Amino acid sequence: MCEHCSREPIQMPEPKHTDRRDAMLSIARAGVAGIGIAALLSGCSTAAERRVKARGGSLGEPIPEDPIVVNRPWTPDRNAVAVRPGTLTDSVPAGVYTRQQWAKGDPKPWLADPMGMIRRITVHHDAIDAAATGSPAKIAARLDSIRRSHLARGWADIGYHYAIDAEGRVWQGRPLTLQGAHVADQNQNNLGIVLLGNFEHQMPSPKAVESLDRLIATEMRRFGISLSEIRTHREMARTECPGRNLQRAMDATRTRGGRLASLAAGDISG
Repeated sequence: MCEHCSREPIQMPEPKHTDRRDAMLSIARAGVAGIGIAALLSGCSTAAERRVKARGGSLGEPIPEDPIVVNRPWTPDRNAVAVRPGTLTDSVPAGVYTRQQWAKGDPKPWLADPMGMIRRITVHHDAIDAAATGSPAKIAARLDSIRRSHLARGWADIGYHYAIDAEGRVWQGRPLTLQGAHVADQNQNNLGIVLLGNFEHQMPSPKAVESLDRLIATEMRRFGISLSEIRTHREMARTECPGRNLQRAMDATRTRGGRLASLAAGDISG
């Protein structure tokens, strides 16, 4: 199971494991019906979260649910522009479902550190075994339930900057102007992408991998990120994430002649 060491700012302590009963109660309070909780993942407190705890707040963890099957691989916009520092209106490439299409509130930027420059991209899985189908409305409810569980525990927003489902649809998560909460001690300047599924046991779908490659290549171009700074969670921490099968896909796509390497070099069009 992937240990989502979800950390808001730069200085962070050891992981804090969330109680299963508290996590389930958090989802129940969120009022989201019909969404199965397949697993509970461990979380890590952060400097921003410690400020919340000092005021009597609580810390927590992501509680992702089953992956949702949706429509088509995402195709990037060649004219995408860079994030505007200091705002919450950072642009996302065309074809991405924006947070306004699923989130029922804004982030709380005072609970997170600013991203600043984006220099690295880290790939994760959510470690959930069950496969599921559903409408865009259901995946929107899923994402919002995760976000609300984070907010209930004193976090700024959902921890990842993007999520990709089994059919290759890309969803905007936390704004790129804010540091994410996805790699222990290494969220600074680090863009986080999560694929839905448990790729220790499952194979990532071709559509999801295709969308992942295209999304990474687009963000590499617009933020000037080198291929050597495209990582997986297990390359940065002691964890199984993103699962051995997605790890193999990432190893292959980054090598010479791989799809991501070719997209980044401009050898093939994205």
